[in-house]
Amino acid sequence: MGALLSLSRFIDRLNEFVGGNIKWFLLVAVIVCTVNALIRYLFDNSSNAWLELQWYLFAAVFLPGAGYTLLRNEHVRIDVIIGRFSPQARAKVEIFGTLVFLMPVVLLILYLSFPMVWDSFIHSEMSSNA
Repeated sequence: MGALLSLSRFIDRLNEFVGGNIKWFLLVAVIVCTVNALIRYLFDNSSNAWLELQWYLFAAVFLPGAGYTLLRNEHVRIDVIIGRFSPQARAKVEIFGTLVFLMPVVLLILYLSFPMVWDSFIHSEMSSNA
């Protein structure tokens, strides 16, 4: 039991670190998006590289930030219903939702995406945009 608690604390510390530092990627994403829009509308010029960078930065914010959001209990749920429950009942609903809904989806996504990710990595796949 102590090993699991240690692992849980390590994961929490890692999520705190990532969540505290991911904000810089968000700042860069906003700047890139703004500059790209200004260049596109003011000079009628655009680059797919900037659009790709926006998507990569979004992924770099959203994916690691999900664990931080879950740790801080800021994820979206139906507070209108669960807000009436006792803290113990809310905890049970959270555990049930995580085990029955979140974890199976996460495992399915990992299972289905890993072969494609690995294939892209092995073949040094790059964007098809110029």
